[in-house]
Amino acid sequence: MTGERVDAWLARAAGRLAGAGLDEPRFEARLLLAHALGWSAESVLRHASDLLSGETLRRADALVERRRRREPAAHILGRREFWGLEFQVTPDVLDPRPDSETLIEAALAEIGGRDAPLRIVDLGTGTGCLLLSLLSMLPNATGLGVDLSAAAVEVARRNADRLGLGDRARFRIGAWGEGVPPGCDLVVANPPYIPTAEIDRLQAEVAMWEPRLALDGGADGLAAYRSLFPAIAGMLRPDGFAAVEIGAEQGDDAAALAAASGLALRRRVRDLGGRDRCLILALRASGPKKQLEKNGPPSRVVA
Repeated sequence: MTGERVDAWLARAAGRLAGAGLDEPRFEARLLLAHALGWSAESVLRHASDLLSGETLRRADALVERRRRREPAAHILGRREFWGLEFQVTPDVLDPRPDSETLIEAALAEIGGRDAPLRIVDLGTGTGCLLLSLLSMLPNATGLGVDLSAAAVEVARRNADRLGLGDRARFRIGAWGEGVPPGCDLVVANPPYIPTAEIDRLQAEVAMWEPRLALDGGADGLAAYRSLFPAIAGMLRPDGFAAVEIGAEQGDDAAALAAASGLALRRRVRDLGGRDRCLILALRASGPKKQLEKNGPPSRVVA
């Protein structure tokens, strides 16, 4: 097989990936070959008639086999783009998803001005994508990321350093709010919210490969919120707020749990698919802002 052309390999690999049920086999084949070569995906197209060496073919075929077993592409490539930034991804952390960018948009819209010296806490930080995306937009803010997983904390630290944000971001191992002093301006969190019985019915890339700790929300999917919301209430400033991701059908139940913990619902935020994705919460006596729920259409914050 030594000397197989790039375009011939792409056609062969795409056929194997299509047979595994992947939706974009040609695109994924190009990403995998680019990774094997150390090229950009665009370079692969520009070199369609080039011949691939035997060693390159072995590397590329091994990547295709991993993807055929439904290992997430982000695990294979070791990276995922989120909020225009590139994050390292390992099997120890949840793969950042575009829907979670809704939380970043909502938080930035709530903040308004970008120059304040805000203190941000990210609970269940994983890759650090929420905290680091916010710090990239808020030049005078500092942040703390907390996660139960020591491996996740190490991934988040590496991401902070790679993105040039290590001087404004700290990370620590701990449970919700553990060791976090009061007086935070903004708390963000994407807790596990999948009901236990539903996890094995998720997409294979999620059910088989993603860390169960970051997915399992207990019998009703709300277990994490029962601990998370009291922790948030204990760390916010009187005029601070929280942006918390929720499952599409959890808005009412999550809001009720928040209220029982002394938090008021400012608004729900929908993602671009029109599904409830985020709750904006504040302390019940947080000042003159009206604490009325507002269900506006999905929107994008322009940086």
